[in-house]
Amino acid sequence: MPHAHGWHCRDELIPIEILNEMGALGVFGLTIPEEYGGSGLGKTAMCVVSEELSRAWIGTGSLGTRSEIAAELILIGGTAEQKAEWLPKIASAEILPTAVFTEPNTGSDLGSLRTRAVKDGDQYVVTGNKTWITHAARADVMTLLVRTDPSTTGFNGLSMLLASKQRGDDAIPFPTPGMSGGEIEVIGYRGMKEYEIGFDGFKVATANLLGGVEGQGFKQLMATFESARIQTAARAVGVAQSALELGLKYAIDRKQFGQEIFEFPRVSNKLVMIAAEVMAVRQLTYFSARRKDSGKRCDLEAGMAKLLAARVAWAAADNALQIHGGNGFAVEYPISRVLADARILNIFEGAGEIQAMVIARRLLEEGAN
Repeated sequence: MPHAHGWHCRDELIPIEILNEMGALGVFGLTIPEEYGGSGLGKTAMCVVSEELSRAWIGTGSLGTRSEIAAELILIGGTAEQKAEWLPKIASAEILPTAVFTEPNTGSDLGSLRTRAVKDGDQYVVTGNKTWITHAARADVMTLLVRTDPSTTGFNGLSMLLASKQRGDDAIPFPTPGMSGGEIEVIGYRGMKEYEIGFDGFKVATANLLGGVEGQGFKQLMATFESARIQTAARAVGVAQSALELGLKYAIDRKQFGQEIFEFPRVSNKLVMIAAEVMAVRQLTYFSARRKDSGKRCDLEAGMAKLLAARVAWAAADNALQIHGGNGFAVEYPISRVLADARILNIFEGAGEIQAMVIARRLLEEGAN
């Protein structure tokens, strides 16, 4: 936490020492079963860790998301050999994964995905473009969604590859043959960096086709969305909690007209609403996690948690910045970072508009039953 704002302002990658320490603490293997070197804990534990890390900085809170998505994909869809090969390495942070799904013209519309993988002997040759890939340069393996059946135009021709790559850095982000790309500069959600990637003759062993059967990629990905949205909601709760703490501290420290500005009802009322809303979405998020841990369907609850927590985080950051007055608009104050970080929460892991459509369909389904 003492260093987060400096790293954000300088647009630096989270130091590798921090990643190594998080790995040693078990952050990346939290929900991976013990037989594969993880802690074997559930989604509720994931929420606790994600929230607390995100309270310090969403960049660190989101590091675990890469491993969470990759591990769940492998646990749900992988072969026995793939589980034995990849899960212990993810759990120990020996390798860092990244999720490579989005394309320049396919945000939420994954059915129109065009990056193709053509089988050539015991390898797939990948050609296409991806964008908004978080932590791509420093990752060691990509969960790479591709079209393996060129005759299809929908979801059924998609497959998931576990694609190894060389770890890059700021100087040479993509040293792996067949890959190129560059950084996308962003206003917040820094520390891991965002990238666009081009694949031209990039090769992946056919043994790294997730599950060993083509055409299962979209189904495999959908199976992870409940967990991803619960984890995103937890990150949003952490960001909102950070905004509450920064706003409260400033309201107590700042004196105007001979008293703390907290004494002014228009200021304290803002903090009261932030506190109440954070408590509400925290409980909804943990409720969703407990349902997931008990094996119950929770896509409706997870979607609601993600949708509301993202809105609460943005409102909390906006109001906390307002409490700071003009100082809140200054880059040197951490609340400016929290506001920028909060803005992404209503976009990734299902934009708010898409999330609302999904919830609406589920409500119709519930009503029909």
